[in-house]
Amino acid sequence: MQNQPKEDRTPRIPPPLGLVRQPHQTDPRLDSKLLTAVARIAPGTDLRQGIDDIIRSREGALIVIGEPTELAFMFSGGIQLDQPFTSQLLYELAKMDGAIIVNSAVTKLTHANVQLMPDPTIPSSETGTRHRTAERVARQTDALVISISQQRETVTVFVGQSRYQLDSIADVLAKTNQALGTLETYRARLEQVVTRLTALEFQGAVMLDDVLVTLQRAELTTRMADEIERACVELGEEGRLIRLQLEELVADVPDEKAALVYDYHADGGAERTREGLEALAGLPYDQLLEFELLAVLGYPATVNPLDHGVSPRGYRVLSHIPRLPDAVVKRLVSSLPGLEAIAGASQRELESVEGVGAVRAREIREGLRRLQEHNLVDRYLQL
Repeated sequence: MQNQPKEDRTPRIPPPLGLVRQPHQTDPRLDSKLLTAVARIAPGTDLRQGIDDIIRSREGALIVIGEPTELAFMFSGGIQLDQPFTSQLLYELAKMDGAIIVNSAVTKLTHANVQLMPDPTIPSSETGTRHRTAERVARQTDALVISISQQRETVTVFVGQSRYQLDSIADVLAKTNQALGTLETYRARLEQVVTRLTALEFQGAVMLDDVLVTLQRAELTTRMADEIERACVELGEEGRLIRLQLEELVADVPDEKAALVYDYHADGGAERTREGLEALAGLPYDQLLEFELLAVLGYPATVNPLDHGVSPRGYRVLSHIPRLPDAVVKRLVSSLPGLEAIAGASQRELESVEGVGAVRAREIREGLRRLQEHNLVDRYLQL
């Protein structure tokens, strides 16, 4: 095996173009409160229908969604309505100059044409009067504020300290489909390194570098999927087909990544696995390199991954055996010292583990044999 060419390790993959932003940029939709707000005005909702009608008519609007009793201190004048919410009525009310107040549940249009008077000392980076008012209202209250620009035909969402300008659905769809194509490439590369790692595990020839490359690609795949998921929230019902493709592509990646950390963390155990996964999620893109991932797995930066041999505990491979409960997998891992010992265990040794028994022991041995043959064949086909 030493004479076989190793997989090209050059792609310490940078973040892709498209939806994924560079390290110095931040996606406002990482704010869960803002993402929830974006979901409320996504295509398919009555609120979005009204907003689209306002934009098409080249009108502007300032819409505040919150409890009227909690907002009453900052608005005056206008018309009290208490009418059931409809997109058509929202569109008609936008023809007036003042703000529109909608209750938190978006079931009633409570006021129209009101003058908002937020605290003028609240700092604002906005230049237009409508947007500046919207930003200050959002910062002063818990309301969701939507500002529709008449001249630019844009929709800007303000929640607390967060601000987000919606792109057109066509633009979001184009970027999301581009990102989905990149994700498919990521997933294919992840499959390659996972297959290689599994084959090396059965041969007892894993180097720490093999684990780090697999972990890096699993994390990048997860992050790309998360980015696409946030885009799907913005797309609403327009993103339902993309959601289906996304689920098919990455449904098992989070579990695979967790199993990888569980198998190879220097200290081992569920708590260290959790800490490792949290540390991994907290790394910015430009730090998803060997020396940072070493810390995720509990190794000092002085370790040379290319020369440091490691042995899997066996959790990841065992989790791929059909109908084998997670509790039994963990007992096997804690009872036998690593994958090599598990794969070489006799029928009686496996039966001695709590929850295993004769039938399950045979299934484990047969499952390990099939996985070994399958991954070795795939590994040779990739060379």
